[in-house]
Amino acid sequence: MNDTRRAVLDALADGPISGPELANRLDVSRNAVWKHVEALREAGFEIETANTGYVLSEIPEFGPTVEYGLDAPFEVEYHESIESTNDRARELAADGAEDVVVLADEQVGGRGRLDREWVGPSGGVWTSLVLRPNLPPAHAPLLTLAAAVAVTRAAREAGVPAEIKWPNDVLVGKEKLAGVLTEMEGEADRVSWVVVGIGVNVNVPGASLPEDATSVQESAGSVNRRIFVQRLLEEFDALRADTDEVLPAWRENAATLGQRVRVETRDGEVVGKAVDVVPPGALVVETDDGEVRVHAGDCEHLRPV
Repeated sequence: MNDTRRAVLDALADGPISGPELANRLDVSRNAVWKHVEALREAGFEIETANTGYVLSEIPEFGPTVEYGLDAPFEVEYHESIESTNDRARELAADGAEDVVVLADEQVGGRGRLDREWVGPSGGVWTSLVLRPNLPPAHAPLLTLAAAVAVTRAAREAGVPAEIKWPNDVLVGKEKLAGVLTEMEGEADRVSWVVVGIGVNVNVPGASLPEDATSVQESAGSVNRRIFVQRLLEEFDALRADTDEVLPAWRENAATLGQRVRVETRDGEVVGKAVDVVPPGALVVETDDGEVRVHAGDCEHLRPV
């Protein structure tokens, strides 16, 4: 959303305002005001024309309107339905995009870690962030952890007792609420781009979800998805600006720490007690043979011995 259109919205939010007054305030022509109002209507904002001027009567619950009131420097590209937000985000990254959020109501060809299918029914938040962070490639995993923290904080604000399972799943109890899939392109000493894909079951009924999944709706009732995704993006933006805060925030929201775990890695199985997460996101597991640092793998929480 460009700055003038955002200024038009801000003016409308303050109450009825006439076209000439808007034009004078923004130093644009009356025809330009009309074009911006029409563009906002096409984006889903309900703007009435009354004797007193334009009146903003309703802000849609979801869609391109996510940019309105968003306190983070992201541009939103919205799709009613898409094959994969990560695929589209990679296209944008290859074209030089930065700080763009690909957002969809429905995702029909999504995937998770290890190329697993990810169900993305209407009513969820399916989004991918195109980033160009000033980080060495070895530190890129911090963005995955930051995304998991951001989801967890947004969910808790909505009344959901969410926690993080290492490295990138958000759980409610033992059921999956959200997942994060990060992709990166770069050289040995610098990151070219990072795409952080986030899928959250928000206003999704249980009947539309896999057996081991849950949603915000199932746990705490339906929420305003526009506000939910805004809070997610704002929390993520704050964490990426201060990556020293990512690991402490992750630990604070972790379900895995203190648990007995089994982690499937490329080099075999690691079984023991998860005791910490250390830079850039490695899980420290206390095994019978001593501490092991696991940088990547599939983690399972086990029952205590």
